[in-house]
Formats: sequence, C-alpha cells, structure tokens
Amino acid sequence: LGQLPFEALLSLFLESPSTLKSLSTTMSNRALNDEEVLQQMNKMVTFIKQEAFEKAREITVKADEEFAIEKAKLVKQEQQAIDAQYEKKRKGAEVSQRIAQSTLTNKSRLKLLHRREEHLQDLFSTSRAAVVQLAKDEGRYVQFLEGVIIQGFLQILEPTATVYARPQDVEIVKQAAANAQKSYTEISGRKVECEVEGVLSDDAAGGVKLVSGSRRITLDNTLDERLRLLEDRMLPEIRKDLFGVNENRKFYT
Repeated sequence: LGQLPFEALLSLFLESPSTLKSLSTTMSNRALNDEEVLQQMNKMVTFIKQEAFEKAREITVKADEEFAIEKAKLVKQEQQAIDAQYEKKRKGAEVSQRIAQSTLTNKSRLKLLHRREEHLQDLFSTSRAAVVQLAKDEGRYVQFLEGVIIQGFLQILEPTATVYARPQDVEIVKQAAANAQKSYTEISGRKVECEVEGVLSDDAAGGVKLVSGSRRITLDNTLDERLRLLEDRMLPEIRKDLFGVNENRKFYT
C-alpha cells in the first residue's frame, strides 16, 4: 500500500460514489474548519487504505489461483512424462524377460532333445550288437537266412536268382538257399535256380542280397538294412514308450 502513488490512492477514493456524496454534502452545508478537514482527510486515508488492501487481496488471491493452476498443470505434465517413461521401460523389461525366457526354454528343449537322441542311439547301438550276435549263432542264423531267401524268391518270382553274401557266410548261405528252394517250390509250385556269391563287405552284420535273373529287381535283406528299416518304422512307438506322448506332435509317420 505504501508503494502505491498518491494519484492512484486518490483515484481509488474518488471512484467511490459514497465518498463523493459525503464530501459534497459536507461542503454544501457549510465551510469546514481545520479539525473537520482533518477528520475528512483521515476518512479518505482510511477508505483508500481499505480499498487498497481489498484490491491487493484480490490480486494476491488471483495470483495464487493462477499459480496453483499452473503448478498443477506442470505437475501433471511431469507426471505423465514420468509415467510414459516408466511404461516404456516396463515394456522393454518385459520384452527382454520374454526373450531371455524363450532363449532359456529353447536351450533346455534342445538339450533335452539332444539327450533323448543320445539315448535312442545307445538303444540302437545295443540292437546292432544283438544283431551281430545273431550271425554268430549258427542255428538261429541259418533259420533267419532261409526265411529271408524264401521271402526274396516269392517277391522276385523268376526262375533264376543270385544271392550275395559275406565271404565267410558263403557255405552257410548255400545250405540255407537249398532249403529255401525246396520251401519255395512247395509254396509256389515253381522251381528256382540260384547262385551264391560272397561279395558283401566283411564289415556287414550279416544277411543277404537277392538279385533277379533279369537283374531288374534287387532285394536288400542284410541285417544292417533290416535293422535300419525297423528303426525308422518303430521310431515313433519307441519314442512314445521311452518318453511318453508328445503333446506338440499331432501326426506320426
């Protein structure tokens, strides 16, 4: 209030209708003495102070309101910026976590599949060892050879055929082929002539290959080939028996 210029204070005073009316009434009745002039001046000063205080209070209230509004606006903007930044970091953290979890799951799955494959290969290795032992049991081996040779004759259905065997199996294969010829004649009513040649690798587990006389049909009845076919055919059932049903697999071949 003390900082307001006199012209401003006087303007506030003169703008009041009640003040002007009171001053006009007093001056119209009679002349004022010094004491009355002083009283009127004091009233003017008091009124001017009151008006100035009210005006200052209005300005202060309005300024506080505008400050509060601006402050709330700034706080809201900063809060939204912080929320957006937090949401971005949260989503980034979730994506990173999902990637890490997926990577870990894939590694575990691959490790499990690798272990299962190792187990299957161990099982197949055991089967191959058992097959090799079959070739060392002459009685069972002759019976096996006779069976596969008869099967070959019935598939070829030609009057002549060649039987390939390992060099060390030539004599035992000739014996099995002779018995197979008799059985073939009894079953089909036909006769077949065959030759035995020891051309298969010594590393083979055993068995024979049959080639028709016309050389157009070849049947692989070696122990290695029959075991391989059995592994491929029985693999789904072996997996099911060893590891249970795979819920992710819908088709089996």
